[in-house]
Amino acid sequence: MDNLTRLGQVMEILDQLAEDTSVPRNIRRGATDAKDRLQREAEALDVRCASAIFILDELANDPNIPLHARTLIWNIISQLETIK
Repeated sequence: MDNLTRLGQVMEILDQLAEDTSVPRNIRRGATDAKDRLQREAEALDVRCASAIFILDELANDPNIPLHARTLIWNIISQLETIK
């Protein structure tokens, strides 16, 4: 699987997370921010991935995040790490 395909899958999962009303608003906003970082074509792909991973790592450590959302974020982070 190439990087663009993986990136597309990550974007879809981030969209699902951002639209999930069972997740706190700050987590949904963070998912949107991570997606926005990944879409900045002016930056190198590895820089975009690292920025998104940083945002998502902060979200995963939030004590108010539901377990299913934390698992999704961990999966997204692991996919982004393979893109680098």
